[in-house]
Formats: sequence, C-alpha cells, structure tokens
Amino acid sequence: MSWVVGAALVIVVSVASAARWARRRLVLVTVDGSSMEPALYPGDRVLVRRRGLARVRRGDIVVLEPPVPPGVTRVAVAPRALDSRRWNIKRAAALPGDPVPPAAHDAAGVDRVPPGALVVFGDHATSIDSRQRGFFSANDLLGVVVRRVSRTR
Repeated sequence: MSWVVGAALVIVVSVASAARWARRRLVLVTVDGSSMEPALYPGDRVLVRRRGLARVRRGDIVVLEPPVPPGVTRVAVAPRALDSRRWNIKRAAALPGDPVPPAAHDAAGVDRVPPGALVVFGDHATSIDSRQRGFFSANDLLGVVVRRVSRTR
C-alpha cells in the first residue's frame, strides 16, 4: 500500500510543478480591438509565452504595452497585476539593428531600430502601431503568441 501512496505523491508533486511552471511562463490574453484582423478578431483568446526581445523573430505576433508619450511617466504596476494593464497585440516587423521599415520611418526618425526597441504593425490597415507611435520598448514586452485558444468567428 505504501508504494501506491508514494506514486500518488510523485504524481501530485509533478502536476503542481507543471502548473507552477505554466503560470510563470504562459498567459491567456483576450483580443480587444481589430488591429490584427483577419489573423485575430475581438474576443479571440490567445496563449502567450513570456519571452524577452532576444527570443522574438520578425513576423511573430507579440503582446506588449503601448509606448508612453514623451514627458509622461508610466505608473508602476505589480508584476502579478497583468490584468490591470492595457496590452497591444501586434506583429513584430523589425528588431534591434534592422532597418526601420519605410511605413514607420517618419514616426521613428532614424534609419535603424535601436537596442531595446522593436517596430510592430497590426495586420489591419487602421491599426495604431509603430507607424504612428514609433518604437515600442522591449521592457514593455509580455511575450509571443503561441496559439489561438478560442475563436469568436
């Protein structure tokens, strides 16, 4: 009987460890807005893997906070309060050292993407993105969309 208890304990600890790993690395985000249509629609839910800028590739769909306008300070939010933040879902178009795409050149004001920044575009023509806001900071990056979990359409 003791080997059954031991096996059950191993299973419980393994499941708890896997759940803890997933909570630290994966986030479920609901799309709110049309900037990524037709790839993602409002109400779609996506699974996001937390990643730093070094693990982002051109073409990845990323989740990040919008840039703060010059002269404005972002209020610090506790790391666990992810649901209290406003997130943007966009496609990575250029990474540090890449040439700035022509569509974002006027807003960016330089020829190459600086370290710690990225250029992002929404798939929809009316998206508010790097074309208007310039660079997005790698410090505001939550992660990369791994897959859509549910679809509203």
